Amino acid sequence: MISRRAVAVPGGRPVTAVVTAVLCAALLCTAPPATGAPGGSASQGAPAETPADRAHRDFLDHGPRAGVMTVAHRGQWRKAPENSLAAIRAGFADGAEIVEVDVRLTKDRVPVLMHDETVDRTTNGTGRVADLTHAQLSGLRLRAGLGGRQAAVTGERVPTLAEAIRAARTLGLVNLDRAWQDREAVWRVLEETGTVRNGLFKSRAPLPEVRAFLGSHRGALYMHVVDDANAASVAEFGAARPPAFEVVFDDVRDQVAAPAFLQELRATGRVWFNTMRNGFAARFTDEASLIDPARGWGALITHYRATVLQTDNVEALRLYLTQGVADPVPPGAVRVQAEDYAPGGRGRAYHDIDPGNRGDGPGRPGEDVDICDHDGAVVVCWMRGSEWLTYGVDVPKDGRYTLKARASSPYAPAGTYRIAYDGAPPGKAVPVANTTAHHAFVLQDSRDPRQLTRGHHHVRLSLDAGAFQNWNLDYLQLEPVGP
Repeated sequence: MISRRAVAVPGGRPVTAVVTAVLCAALLCTAPPATGAPGGSASQGAPAETPADRAHRDFLDHGPRAGVMTVAHRGQWRKAPENSLAAIRAGFADGAEIVEVDVRLTKDRVPVLMHDETVDRTTNGTGRVADLTHAQLSGLRLRAGLGGRQAAVTGERVPTLAEAIRAARTLGLVNLDRAWQDREAVWRVLEETGTVRNGLFKSRAPLPEVRAFLGSHRGALYMHVVDDANAASVAEFGAARPPAFEVVFDDVRDQVAAPAFLQELRATGRVWFNTMRNGFAARFTDEASLIDPARGWGALITHYRATVLQTDNVEALRLYLTQGVADPVPPGAVRVQAEDYAPGGRGRAYHDIDPGNRGDGPGRPGEDVDICDHDGAVVVCWMRGSEWLTYGVDVPKDGRYTLKARASSPYAPAGTYRIAYDGAPPGKAVPVANTTAHHAFVLQDSRDPRQLTRGHHHVRLSLDAGAFQNWNLDYLQLEPVGP
């Protein structure tokens, strides 16, 4: 039986809940957004401080006690379609001080929210955003989560930037990704909506271009993106540095990952990292953080001077920053990682129809189970019909338990599996839900509760041979379900 592991960060000391609590006590962690003026109430005659006011003030604070800020990547797409008004509101509601959106211009030059050049992945339509009018886009509906042609169509529409920034006006800042090339059109929206203080521009443009924009757009909030290719731009800013730098590095040996370089950035502004995928911050990812924060968020804060983290796991990051845990095992539950199937080899511990490990993850030498690394999540992948895996679990006490699987798939249906305990016949077929992407893991309940006695049990997960199977398994979790 395996739970989330403790792995040491560089330097040999793991970031534990105790260490994180100490860091939070030292104000490394940001408290939840305020809803009123400092002290809990507005002074007589003065407007109450909004969460957006506080986020703006905090973003400009680069002092030694500045807290770590949370950014919701494409909004809270786990609860609403990416880049939707609902995702923006959910991101702020779940504790983010900043929400990231992607901006593109329609054929009639209306700024709208859309990540891709086309609407194909995220809506029920097709075509390039630049070839569609705003009226045509407004007739489309967004797909759930991260989209994909098999994701459910929702009632959410493609929002304009004006609608999005108005929704964020009192809630927080908005990271305007992909907006630099259309910055004049975007600036007009901010001015017209009275939200100049909410919008955060970013680019890796040459400094003369950046200086020209900032010099003629009073109050513009700007962040510069740096990697090894343009690291010299930091010095070129001289004393007029922006309030934040987004640092991108895919190797800990990169120049921009060096302690001296990061300390120089941190001395005059905030240091921003993206933790969604492997290449953004040298594999210090959300998924690695969910296994152990020392593999991701904790290392970036402690060793790489992070004061802003952009994430696909808003609630987990907020939990870590405030309580020192990221993905805790519920009380009375048992968790086992998918790659930690029982010993015994082929025919006893597993059945896999493909020879060798087809994945790119750390499979067991000489065994044929396919193991992949999805941006830090080590998972069983290439799952096919008739395959099965056996796991050993230690149940803490007698009771009824339900098995949940943290799984991912862009397909619908994604597959089905059956559960058998201790050699008994397998139960009903359990469908795996579409999560809208291979890297979008969701804990899914089998809704097949069983009465189990305290002690060691074997659980076999078998994939139906006659069903389409294309999904990934991160871990299994047995949870008590009551009397």
